[in-house]
Amino acid sequence: MMSIIENTIHFVKKQLENAEGGHDWFHIERVYKNALLIAEGENCDITVVALGALLHDIADSKFHDGDETIGPKTARDFLQTQNADEKTIAHVVGIIENISFKGGNFERKFNSKELEIVQDADRLDAIGAIGIARTFNYGGFKNRPLYDPRIEPKLNMDKEEYKNNNSPTLNHFYEKLLLLKDKMNTVSGKKIALERHQYMENFLTQFYAEWNGEK
Repeated sequence: MMSIIENTIHFVKKQLENAEGGHDWFHIERVYKNALLIAEGENCDITVVALGALLHDIADSKFHDGDETIGPKTARDFLQTQNADEKTIAHVVGIIENISFKGGNFERKFNSKELEIVQDADRLDAIGAIGIARTFNYGGFKNRPLYDPRIEPKLNMDKEEYKNNNSPTLNHFYEKLLLLKDKMNTVSGKKIALERHQYMENFLTQFYAEWNGEK
């Protein structure tokens, strides 16, 4: 008999088989593995961490006309088919509803150690080498320019501004990626984020040098 985790993995793979490359099953798998790694050093409910990581992007609002209700509803409906208890379902739904960056000014309405772990795991996949690759992949998906020195990054955006922002891909480093290092929750997350942050700083230095014909 398959476990709820195995069933969830199968369900998520099926749901995301045609997803954009930065938000596909492989993104979920990396976040899942990162979450389990971080959880080793934390006092937490490992089942909630696993389910939260696996279902956190089951219906990302970016690909559903900004509708933030589809993901939580999809997760709840699935977990009910698995006979998960209501406490676990509510906790996982709380993680999905509160995990996103949303411009960095979003006030969480729900807090738990499990949310902190999954959020750190998700944010780690947004920075470093893979974070850079995902950012440019999504920029290409949205047909955004790589960089335009005439367009300044928009800092301190509210949730709606962030959701509707269409600035060049490189601006996203300043609008989100470089901010994540200081928003990590756990000791393990902070340590890994520091190394990945430095990698992005080095990438930007090289990018500007090449853009300006200096190298």
